[in-house]
Amino acid sequence: MKRRIYAAGAAAIAALALAVAVTTVQADEHGRHGGPRAGGPRAERLDARHGHNRYYPDRGGFVHGVPGRPVIVERGDGRYFYSGGVWYAPRGPSFLIVAAPVGVFVPVLPPFYTTVWVGGFPYYYANDTYYAWRDAQNGYEVVDPPADPSVSTQAPPSDELFIYPQRGQSADSQASDKYECHSWASSQTGFDPTQSGGGVPPEQSQQKRGEYQRAMRACLEGRGYSVR
Repeated sequence: MKRRIYAAGAAAIAALALAVAVTTVQADEHGRHGGPRAGGPRAERLDARHGHNRYYPDRGGFVHGVPGRPVIVERGDGRYFYSGGVWYAPRGPSFLIVAAPVGVFVPVLPPFYTTVWVGGFPYYYANDTYYAWRDAQNGYEVVDPPADPSVSTQAPPSDELFIYPQRGQSADSQASDKYECHSWASSQTGFDPTQSGGGVPPEQSQQKRGEYQRAMRACLEGRGYSVR
């Protein structure tokens, strides 16, 4: 009788051990294919917008420390830490992963970013955040997403013209002629390639750029240059 009890107990223990092993294997397989796993790395998501295709930790999660060498940004509502394109805010002894605060400036872009163009003006995108270069602050500003739907990852046509001095003009004369023709072309078309977006509304950028280039060509050719 005792032998049968012992045998039944051993069989139950073996079955329990097998069930635990199967459960463990299933949990490992689930985690390996991207599902949640207790005690595993924090949840990440794929940012595929604009073909960026990079993984970032989910916002709302907590970490014990900010990785890398973060940039510290002070703002009226508190302090932020910026590292690897991810933004953190201190919460007690930990750090909360947050959205980038619009309006702050950083000295460098994330290590991986995608350049997108709106009306001839470049924005730099990473982790659901857009950055724009500001000369006055000598840094990149976190900005709202562009409202213009015509966002493209393709750079606009170049404004560069290839100019040959057919009359043997000196370097000083060439520089003077280029500047005077640029000033004239800008005054005629309202487009200035030295300004962000040409200084015109985004929806007019492509048309005005073409007008500016034609005006530059006409001016330079009138002064004895071959322009291509």
